[in-house]
Amino acid sequence: MKEEFLLDPNITYLNFGSFGACPKPVFEAYQQLQLQLEQSPVQFIVHSGMDLLKASRHSLSLYLGCASDDLVLMTNPSYAINTVAKSIPLNVGDEVLTTSLEYGAMDRTWEYYCKKSGAKYRQSKINFPIESKASFLKDFWSGYNENTKVVFISHITSATALILPIEEICLEAKRLGLLTIIDGAHAPGQLPLNIDELNPDVYVGACHKWMMAPKGASFLYVKKSQQHWVDPLLISWGYQSDAPSHSIFLDYHETAGTRDFSAFLAVPYCIDFMNKYDWVEKRSFCQAKTLEWAKIFQGYFEFKSIAPIDAAFIGQMYSIPIETEDMAGLKSLIYERFHIEVPVFTSNSQVFIRFSFQVFNSDEDMQRLFDAMKTLNEEGYFKIKTFV
Repeated sequence: MKEEFLLDPNITYLNFGSFGACPKPVFEAYQQLQLQLEQSPVQFIVHSGMDLLKASRHSLSLYLGCASDDLVLMTNPSYAINTVAKSIPLNVGDEVLTTSLEYGAMDRTWEYYCKKSGAKYRQSKINFPIESKASFLKDFWSGYNENTKVVFISHITSATALILPIEEICLEAKRLGLLTIIDGAHAPGQLPLNIDELNPDVYVGACHKWMMAPKGASFLYVKKSQQHWVDPLLISWGYQSDAPSHSIFLDYHETAGTRDFSAFLAVPYCIDFMNKYDWVEKRSFCQAKTLEWAKIFQGYFEFKSIAPIDAAFIGQMYSIPIETEDMAGLKSLIYERFHIEVPVFTSNSQVFIRFSFQVFNSDEDMQRLFDAMKTLNEEGYFKIKTFV
């Protein structure tokens, strides 16, 4: 399906997890929406665009399995988490429980707002290798105490590319009376998702990653019973609105000054694209290929995987543990010398090369990465990490 995407054919693109990629028909629809905006700015921003925004929320809500009035489209997950973290009523001594595997920008966000309130951001140390869901849950809940008020956790981690057992965590958090906030930036489009069944208090996700929307399309879901405390980051016409809707939550968060929200309106086209190509089957194939190649890498380089190589922990991304003195240099070398786009990350005091497998990828793409890593390993640019 490479012909359906705009990606540079000279680059082997194995980094769908960072910013995704927009299919041609979706991008064309996005450009048409921008054209409508520029042809009639007032009518689009004030009238027709708002109708399209409502329709986009409705389409996304059906895809995610939740009520459309509990969703707000936002530019990125970081904006959405900042909205929540700034609003959450934390007191001195309260604790937000998370893992040592979270995305760095989110760690910084929580540290910032916890410092302001006098709360503590407690990161449970997750020990590698993770042997099972049970061992992960034991590590995670070891950080719980009587001061814990909030659970914040990724659905799929960024650097380590692991699917975390959030169903079990949400259930236990509810039993303990904790607020649950899920960073699902990588989940929509990569995993089957039904937010109502999962039952978090807050779920944040990206549409511009695995759902393949134009850049700047994400969402914030807040359970209706929790919406009263979530303040907007930007106060605008939705506050004390002259024409209030049925939802203060939507009034507050959908009105954010003059902006091009065409990316939000392109989301239904992404869903149509996935439906056209039977994305459930495509996603399953890509996951199987990811698992297959993870085992090939493990077999040759003889490393201990940070988690079991199975569908419980691995979706369409996999992270290989390495040791290197120069992460940025290694990433640049892989790109400039071999024309392969992969990220080199650090998380939990460990460095990783992460690859993804999307519908346009092939065994030939993966073989290029394998050959490049074999060469660079032999030349001493990195070592394979072993866990004792």
